[in-house]
Amino acid sequence: MIAITNCKLLKENTLLSDQTVLIENGRIAKISNEKVPDRFQQIDAAGDLLCPSFIDLQIYGGGGALFSAYPTVDSLRKMDDDLMSKGTTSFLACVATNTMEVIYQCLDAAKEYRSNTKGFLGLHLEGPYLNPKKRGAHIEAYIHKAELDEVKRLIEYADGTVKMMTMAAELQDDEVINYLLDNQVLLSLGHSDANFEQATEAYNKGFKTTTHLFNAMPSIHHRAPNLPVALFNHSTAMSSIIVDGNHVDFEVVKMSYKQMKERLFLITDAVSACNTGPYQHALSGDKFITADGTLSGSNITLLQAVQNCVQYCGIPLNDAIDMASLYPAKLMGMVNELGSLQIGNRANLLLLTSELELKEVFVDGLQI
Repeated sequence: MIAITNCKLLKENTLLSDQTVLIENGRIAKISNEKVPDRFQQIDAAGDLLCPSFIDLQIYGGGGALFSAYPTVDSLRKMDDDLMSKGTTSFLACVATNTMEVIYQCLDAAKEYRSNTKGFLGLHLEGPYLNPKKRGAHIEAYIHKAELDEVKRLIEYADGTVKMMTMAAELQDDEVINYLLDNQVLLSLGHSDANFEQATEAYNKGFKTTTHLFNAMPSIHHRAPNLPVALFNHSTAMSSIIVDGNHVDFEVVKMSYKQMKERLFLITDAVSACNTGPYQHALSGDKFITADGTLSGSNITLLQAVQNCVQYCGIPLNDAIDMASLYPAKLMGMVNELGSLQIGNRANLLLLTSELELKEVFVDGLQI
């Protein structure tokens, strides 16, 4: 039993000081400013901010390992350990458009690792069922339309490890979409050239979210509304966004936040340097590019994305933290486990200084 004392908490848009969080059996038991019972081991936060740890629903690599280049349990373990140390305690490992052989190797690793995971939630397949017109850094030769038989084999083999899939809905048959929804795969509209009607139809069919807003999709046009406009105008559809200053200008992030509020969440889309396989990434300044110079993944952590939201995008601190924790938890249907300081939730927490620098990481109430 642990008591984190003398901490600041963001609650209902108010910063509360001198709070104590009691943790029992790895879960948040109580939040108050009352005297701590003697049975609790006390950890003095010294006035630092305590917040939920972060959830990244799209990350390709970490700890020096690019998962799809080295689709092994060891790669997932390296990602897990690296992300934990940086404040992201839950994640979906992302797999780019690739050969089916590599995708199945990733499924094998995911199935083997899930029994020993720390923060690994499963896989996000970004492809291969994309629109080649908006392929971005994805390799066109591997992109193809989804066929029901192929999708059934993949999902059955995955045995529940595929949690999210990015698809270009405008190119897919209803039978495929319905099958994936029936099997609890979270569908994200992305790498898509959908117009307003097509995107709205996808959201109404069950696509709950959108992959990296403004990247690999048509730009807003005032005479021909399309995917971003459909997203902004929809009442429930969510979207991820990469706030590194390279993938989306900070002013556009600011505009998107004003339009979407709690429907917008943060991802890193981060990769690791890699010089083998079909996806080779090299660090160029503060971003990664492929061999032909195409912008690929980011080089930020979710904490850096939160810092950018606050410093450059005018987003209030509590909303920026929610964008990295509460909102992705809601999308994943895990809000009663992760993403907030709700009583009964897992005590996956971060201590941040007033400058938003990481001081401590707690997983199930234990310092790591």
